Amino acid sequence: MIIDVEKASLRKVRVLRDKYREEMKCQIVHDSWHERGFLQSHLISLAGRVVGYGSVGGVGDEPKDLVKEFFLYPDDRAGSQALFRAFVAASGAKRIEAQTNDRLLTQMLLDCVETVERDRILFEDVVTTGHVLPDAMFRAITRRERKRVFVHEVEPVGDWVIEMHGQVAATGGLAFHYNPPYSDIYMEVAAPFRGRGLGAFIVQELKRLSYEIGKMPAARCDASNVASRRTLERAGMAACAWIIGGRIAT
Repeated sequence: MIIDVEKASLRKVRVLRDKYREEMKCQIVHDSWHERGFLQSHLISLAGRVVGYGSVGGVGDEPKDLVKEFFLYPDDRAGSQALFRAFVAASGAKRIEAQTNDRLLTQMLLDCVETVERDRILFEDVVTTGHVLPDAMFRAITRRERKRVFVHEVEPVGDWVIEMHGQVAATGGLAFHYNPPYSDIYMEVAAPFRGRGLGAFIVQELKRLSYEIGKMPAARCDASNVASRRTLERAGMAACAWIIGGRIAT
């Protein structure tokens, strides 16, 4: 079995990436890494016929040795392990990161890594909630508020706020650098207002906004962040996958 792996531009793997996206049918959290130049793709051929591709890279000063995507035509997956190993050897990959709803790459990760580490939890929308907070108003942030809003510890200042008793109690927004039609919800509640249900309320309203503009809401949080997970669940979202990773065993 002659396996060839060669570097390829994004243009040369675009058709294969489209098939990968179609098969995933979910939010691909690092879909934009290709366009942003964080990944180097490789075409994988078997006996002279292209059967798939893989992509390896990293962000900023990180080592460029992380496998992020691996796709084979379904009819060629019986030999997936050998094809993946050839891709790893040719690309110099040392690590793998996968979201568990990517079944093929998750299989390769579980077969190849020394220890599996959980990083983040991905969420999809499953229930339309009807939370009502009489003293809370969901609205767009003003230019003046953006300059004076409470200090955010984790997320950026969003384009939308929850106003409570004349104060900005929470901000949130939608990020769109994902595969269509998905948007990603982010939010942060000011410390004095936590524990009052504002997090679930603003996620609920951002979900509604996402649907109004023709997007499918999604979200994620650190695997260890129990509070964020409970907030998303109260807003009608449910875990649909985990982002896992590990170092490839030699």
